[in-house]
Formats: sequence, C-alpha cells, structure tokens
Amino acid sequence: MPSRLLLVDAHCLVYRAFYAITGLATAAGKPTNAVFGFIKTLKAMERFWRPSHCLVVFDGGLPAERLALLSTYKAQRPAMPTALREQLPLIGAWLDAGKIAHVRLEGQEADDVAASVAVQAAAQGLDVLIASSDKDLFQLVSPSIAMILPGKVEEKYGPPEVVAKLGIRPDQVVDFLALTGDSSDNIPGVPGIGAKTAAKLLQQWQSLANALEHAAQIEPEKVRRALSEHRELLERNQAMLRLQTSIDCGLLLEALRVRPPDVPRLLALYQELEFHSLAKALQEPALF
Repeated sequence: MPSRLLLVDAHCLVYRAFYAITGLATAAGKPTNAVFGFIKTLKAMERFWRPSHCLVVFDGGLPAERLALLSTYKAQRPAMPTALREQLPLIGAWLDAGKIAHVRLEGQEADDVAASVAVQAAAQGLDVLIASSDKDLFQLVSPSIAMILPGKVEEKYGPPEVVAKLGIRPDQVVDFLALTGDSSDNIPGVPGIGAKTAAKLLQQWQSLANALEHAAQIEPEKVRRALSEHRELLERNQAMLRLQTSIDCGLLLEALRVRPPDVPRLLALYQELEFHSLAKALQEPALF
C-alpha cells in the first residue's frame, strides 16, 4: 500500500466546527466548540483514510502579490469571532500533544502552502488527500492528488469526480473560476457568465486562451462580447487563482509521519477542556 499524506486546511475545519457546534464550553465558560469539532473531524479522517503522513496547514495572511492585483481581495470577509480566535492556541496545543505536524507561514495562504506540499509529496511517490472545501484546490487534483470535503470525509474527489461535479477537468479549474469569479474570495467574474456557461465554453474550446483566440466564433453574441470586453479581468483572475506550488515550507516528509501521541499530555488537555468522552476513549485499549 503506498504512503498517504493527509493535508488539512485548518481554518476550513475550525470555522465549520465553530458554527456547527453551539453552546459547548467548560464549566467556567471557556468556549471549546471549535476545538472539539476540529478534533472529531480530524480523527474521523484519520480513522477512515489511515494516512502514513499528516500536515495541518494554517493561514499566514494574504500574499502581497494577490493584494497588488486586487486590493479588495477577501475584503468582504468579517473578522474572526473572538470566541473562535481564542480557541486557536488550544487547537495548536492539541496538535502538539498529538504529535501532528502543523505549519503557518507568514504572508502565505494555506491553499498555496498545501498546494506546494501536495505537489512535492506526490513527486516523491505519495498519494495525497487534501481536506478542504475551497474549490480552487480542485485545480491540483490528479491521479495522485485528491480532495475530501470536511463534511463528507468518506468521499474522495479524483479527476472523474471533479468532472462530474463541475463539468470540467481539474486542469480547467483556473479558467473556470476566472470566468465565474469566486465570491468567497471577493474575486469578480465576467458579468453574465455563470457556471453553466463557463463549463460549456471550456468543454467546447478546452481552455480560456483558446476560446479568446477564437472569440469571433463564440456564440451567442452576448457571451462573445462579454469575453472581449473583459480580457484584462480574465488575465488578472487567472494570475490570482493559480496556486503556488514551489513554496519551500522547510518541511521534510519524515517530519510529517504519523506518530503515537503524548498520552499524558493529551489527557491533561482533555481534562482542562472537560472533554470527558475523548479522555475516556484515549484510556481505553484499542480493539484493532
């Protein structure tokens, strides 16, 4: 069985857990919902996929290059809730106690770091699973790199599943999002071109560059005009949406290998957070 690397988009998991679980706190009122949900989701992924390596990636801020292209990049996003921000150090403490590798690079988005680690690991012969709901990561999918969604950890998106979901191949994802835009990142698309039209264009012309080269042949006329009038926007979007894959994260694959946790340290943390079910499970002998 080939080695498998599980790459986890940390902020995707913590936000999902924070809003999915409400009212969970210690007796003293310290919120713990994001920590608990994060732990449960990551452990479910590990149980099902049995990775030999694991890395949790945190956002390190917005890259200057993308902000230079679009000053309003992600500007619509509200600040992280205080009750969630206060739980990030606890998640870090759990990862340390669990001997799970994690990284945050200042000025680098998690997607770019994950993309770089994924491509470099795949080149060394590992199967890679990326756990995230960010659709721009679909551009990385290949025979050796797949995605799983945090809410459906047993479903894997390889190249055929991307085609079934979006109507395009993974290598067309950047062009697809350049056309439609990405509202979650505050990247505007071409007015009047939605997902169906974008997929149809790429199915017919294979790439955005080829479609623009044959713009005079594109029907209907309103789509042809929209493409012609928004060439600069499309070029900018492509540059923003194309993930970096050559970032040196300073990590060796051996450092990402799954290791036994520091049980006493984990137990102390579970007791502090009043995670009694997790503490009990940790002390029970494994059946398999």
